[in-house]
Amino acid sequence: MDMTSRDIRLTEMKDAITKLNDTVESLKKAFEDSKAREAEKDQQIEDMKAVDAEKDKKIARLEEEVAYLAKKIFAAKSEKSTDFPGQLNLFNEAEAERDPSIPEQVEPIDTDGLQVSDDSEKKPQKKKQTNKEKYANCRQRDVYLDVDEAERTCPLCGSPLEKVGEEFVRQEIHVVPGYVEVVNVYSRNYGCPECKKAGTTLPYIVKGKDGKPHMMKGMASASTVAWIMYQKYCNSNPLYRQEKDWENLYGLKVSRATFANWVIDNADEFFKPVYSELKRQMLARGFLMGDETPIQVLHEPDRKAQTKSYMWVFRTGEDGGRPIILYNYTETRAGENALKFLGDYDGYFMCDGFGGYNKLPRIKRCSCWAHVRRYFLEAIPAGKKEDLAEPAVQGYLYVEKLFVLDKEIRRKSKGHDAIRKARDKMERPVVEAFFAWLDKQKPVKGSRFAKAITYCQNRKQDLMTYLEDGRCSLSNNLTEQGCKAFVIGRKNWLFADQPVGAHTSAVIYSLVQTAKLNEVNPYYYLRYVLEKMSSYPNCKNLPEQDLKDLMPWSDEFKTAVQSYEKEKG
Repeated sequence: MDMTSRDIRLTEMKDAITKLNDTVESLKKAFEDSKAREAEKDQQIEDMKAVDAEKDKKIARLEEEVAYLAKKIFAAKSEKSTDFPGQLNLFNEAEAERDPSIPEQVEPIDTDGLQVSDDSEKKPQKKKQTNKEKYANCRQRDVYLDVDEAERTCPLCGSPLEKVGEEFVRQEIHVVPGYVEVVNVYSRNYGCPECKKAGTTLPYIVKGKDGKPHMMKGMASASTVAWIMYQKYCNSNPLYRQEKDWENLYGLKVSRATFANWVIDNADEFFKPVYSELKRQMLARGFLMGDETPIQVLHEPDRKAQTKSYMWVFRTGEDGGRPIILYNYTETRAGENALKFLGDYDGYFMCDGFGGYNKLPRIKRCSCWAHVRRYFLEAIPAGKKEDLAEPAVQGYLYVEKLFVLDKEIRRKSKGHDAIRKARDKMERPVVEAFFAWLDKQKPVKGSRFAKAITYCQNRKQDLMTYLEDGRCSLSNNLTEQGCKAFVIGRKNWLFADQPVGAHTSAVIYSLVQTAKLNEVNPYYYLRYVLEKMSSYPNCKNLPEQDLKDLMPWSDEFKTAVQSYEKEKG
């Protein structure tokens, strides 16, 4: 059937509608594709922004690291605090605030919770010594500047001049290099001539004796061995330099190997019982401190020469007792070494964050606030040390305030219980505020500030332990000072050759540094121990009282010092 014109138009309109629908669908699809592409581009932009942000963070961390390393190399190494705006300067306050026009006032003041009252004891100023007092113990001789015979005639009348007095001109210090003397010891022998004539029995003979056995190892006397030890372990003068000194000053060629034999053999024989007694007394205390530092020992069994070994340092704290410090050499830094040395010690123990001390199950661990302060100090960006809006500066000031308070409390408080109560009242609020402040911080991941935050949060309980007992110290600085004495020596002699030498060094350093802490002459103490111990037929099993007499604070040692002083003339 033929289509009418109307049907044709309808068909055409249907086709047009279909095409329009197809066009709309195409446009819709194109629009959706465009949106998808836009979304993809937006996501790419966001991804690029995230990458850029991560790069910026990494650059910031690297810049922080560069600034930190530059500060470590070129800046001042001291951790002493500088003046921050609004912070009390305890050391320069008097000079800064001095005004002669204001009359003297004695009212107590309260500076941000730190009580500084009028009854605080002032440190007495040390009286300046005169030259006569300063050199009173030195050997002295007088030299007179005389007038020549030819000038002892009066040019006016020709009469001979008479002595009318003396006048002090000047005082000079002359250094005379020491000398070495060889003492040849003989015994005078006496026999009975009558018995000799009779010939019936062996003649009666008596030999001269000094009343004590000579137990020193080698031909060196106690004073000589003590001097070599003093030079190496107190003055950090290696044996090869001492060998040269003996040749240049004394004209004697004694090899460093001989020196080493004298030092090692005599220390092994005579110092170990004293070391053990010091250790026994140290472990009886309620608070100890510990640290460790590397040492290179060349010939350890089954180990390379470059392998690190360790010197451990253990000492008493600020508990009011006699200070004792002991060194202990081990091949590794394993915590078992600390356990082997301290055994069942169950008192308070101050140390750094080293995990090896976790091997000590019975100790009450105290963490060092000086390490915390160091972390925040290192986190302060360059040029921002006085910016109080900088979070790392805020953390540093929290810790610094604890040190200021603790110093003042220790100065004023009498007895450990008084220190504990004062800390509980004045320092505990600061500690609690500090940890509350830590929880609010949102540091950049991987930054030094983030590391400081993590370090503190991981050790919160150990950092608060010191508040429990007044014997506990706020920091481990005293032990680090003991490590420093060893490190200074290590910079000069660099390494130990054999493990036996490292063990010997540990023992001698213990005696030298303990003597110094007790404010006695280390050379006199080494000499005293050698003389005393070598006079015993069996020094390995001495009675308890004899061991106590060998301590650097004993009355017997003080008497020996007086005799040593007299030898100087």
